[in-house]
Amino acid sequence: MKKKNVFIITLVVFLVSVTGCLPGPNTFADVPLPDQTVAGFFTGVWHGIIAPVTFFISLFTDKVSLYEVHNSGGWYDFGFVLGAGILFGGGNRATRRKRK
Repeated sequence: MKKKNVFIITLVVFLVSVTGCLPGPNTFADVPLPDQTVAGFFTGVWHGIIAPVTFFISLFTDKVSLYEVHNSGGWYDFGFVLGAGILFGGGNRATRRKRK
């Protein structure tokens, strides 16, 4: 078999495997908590920043989850990713050049 065919087959299998792992829709989006709040952008930023600590705690208890399902949708998601990026340095490290 040619290398090109092997590459294409491998790529298709990889893409099918990855798309099978995608999450479904969040049915709780824009549904308020009992105290009538919905997590928005700034809550997403905060949750992104504290994500490593929250993940560690969530391994030992079911009362803490990594992601707030009662959120405002895209703005919460954007804040979460932005907060995680702030925590891990974003692309800042990738753009630095080594000094000789």
